[in-house]
Amino acid sequence: MKRFWSRRDFLFESGGGISGLALAHLLGQDGLLAAARAEPGCSATPLGNNPFAAKKPHFTPRAKSVISLFMSGGVSHMDTFDPKPALEKYAGQPLTGKGEIVVRQGHPGPLMPSPFTFKKYGQSGMEVSEIFPEVAKHVDELAFLRSVFGKSNDHVQAHYELATGMIRMGFPSVGSWVTYGLGSESQGLPAYVVIYDARGGPFGGPANWSAGFMPAAYQGTVFRSAGDPIVDLKPPAGMSQEQQRARLDLLAKLNEMDLQKYPGSSELAARISSYELAFRMQGCAPEAVDIGRESEATRKVYALDDPVTEPFGRQCLMARRLVERGVRFVQLYHGGLGNQNTDTWDAHGDVKENHTRHAAEVDRPIAGLLTDLKARGLLDSTLLVWQGEFGRMPISQRGVGRDHNPGAMTIWMAGAGIKGGQAIGASDEFGYKAEQQPIAIHDLHATILHLLGMDHTRLTYHFNGRDMRLTDVYGELIPQIVG
Repeated sequence: MKRFWSRRDFLFESGGGISGLALAHLLGQDGLLAAARAEPGCSATPLGNNPFAAKKPHFTPRAKSVISLFMSGGVSHMDTFDPKPALEKYAGQPLTGKGEIVVRQGHPGPLMPSPFTFKKYGQSGMEVSEIFPEVAKHVDELAFLRSVFGKSNDHVQAHYELATGMIRMGFPSVGSWVTYGLGSESQGLPAYVVIYDARGGPFGGPANWSAGFMPAAYQGTVFRSAGDPIVDLKPPAGMSQEQQRARLDLLAKLNEMDLQKYPGSSELAARISSYELAFRMQGCAPEAVDIGRESEATRKVYALDDPVTEPFGRQCLMARRLVERGVRFVQLYHGGLGNQNTDTWDAHGDVKENHTRHAAEVDRPIAGLLTDLKARGLLDSTLLVWQGEFGRMPISQRGVGRDHNPGAMTIWMAGAGIKGGQAIGASDEFGYKAEQQPIAIHDLHATILHLLGMDHTRLTYHFNGRDMRLTDVYGELIPQIVG
């Protein structure tokens, strides 16, 4: 019989108490599991070196939280929020004067006009495609960045760039940097939550919300958009709260012994804090994600009354409930890899059919989110970012589709005191390349951090002998957004 259990023995051989609660979404791929029982409420006190402790920003922030709306697959900017009349004028002609035209599939086709009509909305008169009639009603609250560009025309690499600033995997995501820089305002919920499409995860998978070279505690926690949002949250049967608490206390003591032996090591402390978070989530999380508590009127605002819009409407409503309860960063994905050609915005086959279907799934829910945040006084303290991994080509693919185009894309931002009803930058007359005020992804990330009260040049993490940044050695603030 063992007289003393090591940490590994304790974690993996102590019966159902530790292994009863799956925490893969909290701890990354380290395989550790934890369980705890909490009475209703969110008043537990974290132990040890808590990586989620709230931290002061560098300066007064304009936003306390972020909701990122990611349209996975590559939205066509000239068919949504960046109208290009020149495509109609020169339809059927080759794209010339732009150097070598690089396409992902097949051969470069001729210029193809949008199959959708555009109309001016709001006092600002911003033009929006007919496939976004409800979002269009909010144009005076939206700032359109029409000159964003990326580095890769590959879905996975482009996803990584939008998520981490790099086209390679292994780097912390934006949400991880925000959590590392600001900590959490919630004692019973993760600081960084990811909710992806019920049809499947996005291109690149969990590396999109990874903590990279940071401790695993800073990675995103995945909540499911359908069914039980949090898997295996309930404690195992037959385990009392006192027994659960005693095990966590012992883990904390073992952690302290480890820190004394290996000063400066934060990995185990981060894991223990994750166990503590799970302990508190059992009291807080079920209520936070229970959209059944919302009124019928609110559920209708988010379009939960329609089977087409209900899935993404549910994600948007959960996002509002989470930021309302102190979650710092909520990442929503629309478009999942159940079937790439039909379940994402990847419109190679038929841009009209693809974008009509997917815009119908998100238009009412996004408009509902904007409406609800504003009505609750949360829009000024919440930053919304609508984005995809790249734009699409102004030339046709087999006459009806569009290929990938990292040279130009449109991203819009709202909330956080941002002046709406403006178009920032511009792509060329065909939408092929960012032309006026080109905005790199590092610029976008620098601006997001700034709105949260953080200087992107001062938010660093020492790794491999270097002070690493989300923006690497780049990044310029977008003046029209931060001004």
